[in-house]
Amino acid sequence: MEDVSLTYTGILKNGKDKIVRVRFTRNGEKDFAEGVIPGGKIEKSCGFSDQELASLQFYLKANTRQIFEKAKEITGLRGFLR
Repeated sequence: MEDVSLTYTGILKNGKDKIVRVRFTRNGEKDFAEGVIPGGKIEKSCGFSDQELASLQFYLKANTRQIFEKAKEITGLRGFLR
């Protein structure tokens, strides 16, 4: 896959669980896939093939720890600015 951008939230609470929402985009956000970690499940998508979505889910599962670490930085900064 070429020219796919990844963005993510800070750490969010979903009941007792901590999650991070992740969004993949390409073609000026015309194509998108939204997922959540942990779990690596793609919840919503448009413009990506089934094979591409499987690759994105694999990426989320394989990189959960690193994405959570980056999300902690956002969460910490958000707390600092309050």
